[in-house]
Amino acid sequence: MFPGIESRPEPKRLAMGVRIRRVRESSCRPRVVVDGHRLISFASNDYLGLATHPAVIEAWSTGARVWGVGSGGSVLLSGYTSAHRELEDALSDWLGRDRVLLFSNGYMANLSVLQSHCRRGQTIVQDRLNHASLYDAVRLAQGHLRRYAHGNVSDAARQLAQAVPSTGALLVTEGIFSMDGDQAPLAELARVACAVGAEFMVDDAHGIGLWGEVGQGTVASCHLGQDEVPLLMATFGKAFGTYGAFVAGPADRIETLVQKARPFRYTTALPPALAVATHEALRQVIGEPERRTWLHEQVDYFRRSALELDLPLAPSRSPIQPLMVGSAAETQTLSKALEARGIYAPAILPPTVPRGKARLRISLSAAHTRSDLNHLLEALHSLCPRRI
Repeated sequence: MFPGIESRPEPKRLAMGVRIRRVRESSCRPRVVVDGHRLISFASNDYLGLATHPAVIEAWSTGARVWGVGSGGSVLLSGYTSAHRELEDALSDWLGRDRVLLFSNGYMANLSVLQSHCRRGQTIVQDRLNHASLYDAVRLAQGHLRRYAHGNVSDAARQLAQAVPSTGALLVTEGIFSMDGDQAPLAELARVACAVGAEFMVDDAHGIGLWGEVGQGTVASCHLGQDEVPLLMATFGKAFGTYGAFVAGPADRIETLVQKARPFRYTTALPPALAVATHEALRQVIGEPERRTWLHEQVDYFRRSALELDLPLAPSRSPIQPLMVGSAAETQTLSKALEARGIYAPAILPPTVPRGKARLRISLSAAHTRSDLNHLLEALHSLCPRRI
């Protein structure tokens, strides 16, 4: 056990499908203590292991000594500091985009983009598996929602063609899908959007930092710029290991957010110390490419080994490796059996995923060792002797 951690009884389990909060009593690392039990975690989005990077921790501490622990107000009142501006400028240079605007989280960023850029009744065409925040944003924007079959470019084109010409359309997709781990066909979608004069937005929360020449994400890896994808949203809570989000794009689009986005205007700004820490995390993303290299090697190794064992993995090249089970009850049983073997891999159940597609969302990190992966593979092989 970790020093100072006392074993506590496991919390009473609730009815099937009812969500409960598990208490993590240790830092965000592969080896964690959850409800008093020491486990290897495959549940974190800290893909590059930067949440506990010494330089990022020191930057946060230094920022707190300089700026304190809070921003003190909304961005348009007193909350915007030179620490925020320096991070925005660094992100803008890194991404090759005119401007960047910081947000408290990705949910708020997505709400802000659609609310400020879409007119009432405008058609918003979305991938069927987009994040919940992007669907909630349509309601705030009072737009007309059309959904296309997951990853299906021809269906996206059909839905865009049915948009009302006078109001125009916005095409929205994730870069890497948060529950399936697969990548959107961004280049093809960009061509479809351009052909009908629609704007194109990409939520790259799970791709930023992991793809591209120096980690600029899936949009950059597909050789698309701000002309093809004028609205790019990404978060800091995954590969960057901190917290918050940003939207990057042409200067006029960002100024529209500043002037019109209600979720942005009426929220306290990120703590400036957090901006300092995230700026350091950006330096690590750029300056330590070996983290990305090792992570992709880990993903390749896990997939090869899992498929050799005939485990039911969904197709994904990302650190998100869904083990498809199907039944909610069987998925919960498998998750509990893994926990009994020292592995934390929570069950993902409806309505987060469609009925009949419950799964374990196995999340890999550059901080995992090969031994960690082998322990998981051995446990899964023992518990899943056949495809479920």
